[in-house]
Amino acid sequence: MTLLVRNILNLRSSPSNVVCRKNIYTTRHLSSEMLLVHRDSKENNSKIPFQFTEANMKRIQAIVQNYPEGSQMSAISMAMDIVQRQIGWIPISAMHKVAELLSMPRMRVYEWATFYTMCKREYRGKFNVKVCKSLPCMLRGSDFIIRAVEDATGCCAGGLSGDKMFGVDLVECQGACANAPVIAIDDDYYEDLTVCDVYNIIEKLRCGDIPPSGPQGGRYAAEPCCGLTSLLTCPPPPGYCLQEALRQEKKGDGCNK
Repeated sequence: MTLLVRNILNLRSSPSNVVCRKNIYTTRHLSSEMLLVHRDSKENNSKIPFQFTEANMKRIQAIVQNYPEGSQMSAISMAMDIVQRQIGWIPISAMHKVAELLSMPRMRVYEWATFYTMCKREYRGKFNVKVCKSLPCMLRGSDFIIRAVEDATGCCAGGLSGDKMFGVDLVECQGACANAPVIAIDDDYYEDLTVCDVYNIIEKLRCGDIPPSGPQGGRYAAEPCCGLTSLLTCPPPPGYCLQEALRQEKKGDGCNK
């Protein structure tokens, strides 16, 4: 009798009142409903008018001219980014405006907005704080960074602070794994974070200052945190380790004389 068959028989003969427990995970569960559906609200419905500013309209028109006639929808990513930079998020009425300008079905704009998580379909505050929780950041203490961000901003992940200044989101890899843990606030990345760094950054933003972005631990970019380990000496000159035979000048064959 094989081990698999024996295990199956033991399972069938076990008491029916045995409770099977799931494993316990520390990663919090977040609802993904916002990424899939739209529900009309007082702040976000198709009856709320949206118009691009004159400057942004000129930008979109210039971008559309880069594409041949009939391919205007190729400018959707830039148009959606302009919407978000103008008002801070992308309401349903703005999606309809983009669809109108690019001569494309509204459903295609909905698909774009729900596929890319950088499209904010709800107002996420004056400063959208995105905390990375992927493996490299988790190994460097992202759980403590998340708690510090929630405490400093006064709102839980996925929520909005009472003064609507901060919106906190948990995101996957932000592409700065060598500088974990990382948070991104709008277009600025703050890396090599400690809990104290988080409180300092949020406090400066609350006071109207913009803290310097990049690594907070003193290192430059993504250089080794323990110091340089290679390229410690001057590079060798041209011809280094070249074979002696190759150093000799090639003699002419008589035709070049």
